Amino acid sequence: MRVEADLDLCQGHGMCAVEAPDVFALGKGDDQVRIIDTRPDESRREAVRNAVRYCPTTALAVHD
Repeated sequence: MRVEADLDLCQGHGMCAVEAPDVFALGKGDDQVRIIDTRPDESRREAVRNAVRYCPTTALAVHD
């Protein structure tokens, strides 16, 4: 599984960091997500899918 973020769409809402904090990060003052693990372990699949699903700007994608 590979995770990508479209930084042109990301507005820094941080839902992804709430759903999968070991994959996505958004620090104070950050206006865009940082992917801290572009190839997360299979055990993180559900959390990553939720992060993608709940992104209000559809800035995230998962590729198998």
